Amino acid sequence: MDESALEKRQVPLTKTAEPALRASDADRDRIADILREALAEGRLTADEHAERVDAVYRARTIAELEPLVHDLPAAVRPGAASDAYAPPRPPGAPVRPAENLIAVFGGATRKGRWRVGGRLNAFALFGGVEIDLTEALFEERQIVISTWALFGGVEVKVPENVSLRSTGTGIFGGFDVDSHEAADPEAPSVLITGCALFGGVAAKAKRGKRVKDLRAAE
Repeated sequence: MDESALEKRQVPLTKTAEPALRASDADRDRIADILREALAEGRLTADEHAERVDAVYRARTIAELEPLVHDLPAAVRPGAASDAYAPPRPPGAPVRPAENLIAVFGGATRKGRWRVGGRLNAFALFGGVEIDLTEALFEERQIVISTWALFGGVEVKVPENVSLRSTGTGIFGGFDVDSHEAADPEAPSVLITGCALFGGVAAKAKRGKRVKDLRAAE
């Protein structure tokens, strides 16, 4: 065997980096619940809480979630099973799947007395979607509404005593969310995410409307 062939055989193989573990919706909800508890206990200010929750729902990997709770007690690693920080729900109750509201050259409305789960998806294409939570029964304290408005509009109304937050974007359109924090740290929170492209997304509290039950009746 010649010398050049021997050198080729002795070249060590470079170990490829493992891909970052992607975060699931359950991972994000679990971290958001830890932050809610920290706010209720006075460990985080309202501004700190809002900033971290915004980062939670922007996170794509477990590594992005972990630093958000590293300085809080009893923080559970995202992805690990733990009922202690799961959103409260009746024992044995199944997780409600995301509800979809789709308006294509038309309209879709959800209002009145209805049970709202932890996730809703709203898609408007040359149409309009209206989501009215002012009389809804909240089954979760953390509600995420993912929106996509393309040459259409999505409108969301919430009770005045819940927190309203936003991480959405308007591109040649408007993404107008009247964000505010509820005085009661135990009150539900609604996060509006998504994008408005040549369309509009709007969300605000309806004055005089207040949620009476943090959770839907059994």
